[in-house]
Amino acid sequence: MGTRQHRQRQEDLWITHNELAQAPAHPFYQRLNQLLDSEKFDEFVEKECAGFYADNNGRPSLAPGIYFRLLLLGYFEGIDSERGIAWRAADSLGLRRFLGIGLDEYTPDHSTISRTRRLIDVDTHRKVFFWVLGLLADRGLLKGKRIGIDATTLEANAALRSIVRRDSGESYEEFLKGLAQKSGIETPTREDLARLDRKRKKKGSNQDWVNPHDRDARITKMKDGRTHLAHKAEHAVDMETGAIVAVTLQEAHRGDTTTVKETLAEAGETVAELIEREAEKTPVESPKVNLGGIEEVVADKGYHSGPALEEMKAAGVRTYIPEKKQTGQRHWVGKEAQQQAVYANRQRLQRPKGKQLLRQRGELIERSFAHCYDTGGMRRTHLRKHSNILKRQLIHVGAFNLSLILRKLIGAGTPREWRNHAPQLVFLFLSLLRAYTGLEQRLFSDSSSPKRTCSSKRHGLVRTCRGRNSRGSATGC
Repeated sequence: MGTRQHRQRQEDLWITHNELAQAPAHPFYQRLNQLLDSEKFDEFVEKECAGFYADNNGRPSLAPGIYFRLLLLGYFEGIDSERGIAWRAADSLGLRRFLGIGLDEYTPDHSTISRTRRLIDVDTHRKVFFWVLGLLADRGLLKGKRIGIDATTLEANAALRSIVRRDSGESYEEFLKGLAQKSGIETPTREDLARLDRKRKKKGSNQDWVNPHDRDARITKMKDGRTHLAHKAEHAVDMETGAIVAVTLQEAHRGDTTTVKETLAEAGETVAELIEREAEKTPVESPKVNLGGIEEVVADKGYHSGPALEEMKAAGVRTYIPEKKQTGQRHWVGKEAQQQAVYANRQRLQRPKGKQLLRQRGELIERSFAHCYDTGGMRRTHLRKHSNILKRQLIHVGAFNLSLILRKLIGAGTPREWRNHAPQLVFLFLSLLRAYTGLEQRLFSDSSSPKRTCSSKRHGLVRTCRGRNSRGSATGC
């Protein structure tokens, strides 16, 4: 048995390349690299990012292909921060192969990743996201006819204790002390401030308060009931394939009926560009993307309103949005167009197709949120400002779309899913073996047990029964 003390030695000054530690490439990332290389991903991003790099100025830069692969690792490994991505890339020999970094090279530091992200604009990140959508469309994994829309909240990288008044710049505690002094308390204690704050109404208004470090964050209630500074992420999902067609990042306090316009418009533009791209690339083949664009929209009851349904109807889109419960009757005087849109939407929901679409909405859209933000590690953002968060989010969601292609090719959309394939195969083999053994036992018991004929005088029926000594019921039949 070896001991740690016996392994202590002085490191060699020189070491040959064939003595370096080697590790086999991860089969999942190997297939992902084969997909990216076959579609000439590196040539595409280098062409799009050429304007952000100088020819002969400064130190050697981070290649665009490596930068975008690092952001893809954030989804596939479930890492929320750029520091974590840099640490994971430096720690794994398999990920070095995926990134194309040799053993004699240093992996990128988190500051290099952050600097590169700030230099490359949002439009370039959006082009990479659209490039992934093109791969889905080529493989028939995006139709664009029926879209489901929903939103979720992302916790901001800012604290409520740091908010200040928009008008005066006072902190929350300074503002409460001023209110206490105006009410007659010259030297208020913390208990006095808490008692005074408890009686106030609308004390967390976004119109009055803002975080100075992240002015895009808004005070809102999270999914678990906590009040926090957050952002709002909204997805437009293809209801036939589960692919995310568009993603927007908006202020968390805005209502769903307001933000749906921007998300639906972006999804419509994306589908139109995919139709044009397909017509230029394969004009002879039958179209895989719906030539009519977006025709149907599915959402939850938070998106239901008369003006929103009217606008969607005017755009030629059929809606499947459940209504909120009304306390009384609605008055439609002067709102005939809204009345027609609401009644038509209500009739569609009562049909079997409408009920089926609502069930699919809860399955497909919630799945995208779970993969991107829960297991994908972006439920809490470590960046500030919408532009920076949206850059990371576009590539993160693009990795989710890539997982749909990989699931079709190799049966696994993430490395963890690939790792679970071996236990699943063992469990399947054991289940088949158990079923086969049980079948042999039943056949053997059927052939060895004596049979007798039992007749029923009342009904005139004849049936074959087992003997009383066989393993059957207490009656022997």
